[in-house]
Amino acid sequence: VQLVESGGGLVQAGGSLRLSCAASGLTFGNGAMAWFRQAPGKEREFVAAISWNGGSTAYADSVKGRFTISRDNAKNTVYLQMNSLKPDDTGVYSCATRYFTIRQAPGDYDYWGQGTQVTVSS
Repeated sequence: VQLVESGGGLVQAGGSLRLSCAASGLTFGNGAMAWFRQAPGKEREFVAAISWNGGSTAYADSVKGRFTISRDNAKNTVYLQMNSLKPDDTGVYSCATRYFTIRQAPGDYDYWGQGTQVTVSS
């Protein structure tokens, strides 16, 4: 199983980025997908998750109304559209997958990507 993130970078506060996570080596349409982030010196935290068919989503309170998670099962890819970015959104963003339902704990996910750096300047 391989998950490869892309789309990170440096952006000013108030700007937008779109992250992508391409999956291979698994039946993509069977699994929930999630984004987590980790800032320097902090624990990894849940950002957003989406069910296998996109019918259910979940977001951390800190990103509700600003971030949108989506998936394209035909392309084996999950996306995270991030708008109105804040300096507190800075961190390494990683995608993860698990079979069956959405969870918010990192330990509930089976496979992880290497992550992509997002830096939001003030």
